[in-house]
Amino acid sequence: MGKKVTVEVLVDGGKASAGPALGGTLGPLRVNMGQVIAQINEKTKDFKDMKVPVKVTVDEETKAFTLSVGTPPAAQLLKKELNLKKASGEPNKLKVDNLTIEQVIKVAKMKQDILLVRDLKAAVKTMLGTCQSCGFLVEGKPVLDILKEVDNGIYDKEIMAGLTESSKDKLDSYKSLRSELAKGREAAEKERAAKKAAAASATPAAPSATPAAPIASVSVPAAKKK
Repeated sequence: MGKKVTVEVLVDGGKASAGPALGGTLGPLRVNMGQVIAQINEKTKDFKDMKVPVKVTVDEETKAFTLSVGTPPAAQLLKKELNLKKASGEPNKLKVDNLTIEQVIKVAKMKQDILLVRDLKAAVKTMLGTCQSCGFLVEGKPVLDILKEVDNGIYDKEIMAGLTESSKDKLDSYKSLRSELAKGREAAEKERAAKKAAAASATPAAPSATPAAPIASVSVPAAKKK
């Protein structure tokens, strides 16, 4: 057994390649890149369209390797639950979508091990904080209201059972709300685009250089001979 070297990289879920991120760091270790990439893509395939932290530990002598796959940031996981590309740019003013408590519990369970919290309930409260910063409602309510309800035990049954799937009826009950939030999101995007276009058109063009005035020709009389 030789010395072990650990390389940490951030890859696209299910789409790792021998590009600079991996090739540049693992290439010098002469590890089997094809096998590494295949294993990374298999282990991260459920995190499509997300950045995933991966640790690759290589034995310098045998070239054997082990993988440790982390989880994407909580905000990315919550957006994935909603099939949403962007969170709110103004979370205190603009709410862009709605999550169920089961969806929040699902992400909390995925992140619990690295949050260093005492239990799942504490992990759920941490995820609710992320929902707040992303401009998400939960159960159709502002996050601060949901946090109070969590503290009061309203969702203890769901949390203790570790429920991660919402019923179809529950999801359907929020369709109208999500549709309204989507309209507000689209209107805000159009308004931002219009302001950006207006600002660009209002920017004065750089003044062109003023051409130099022509130099007048001056006749110098010939010197008189003495």
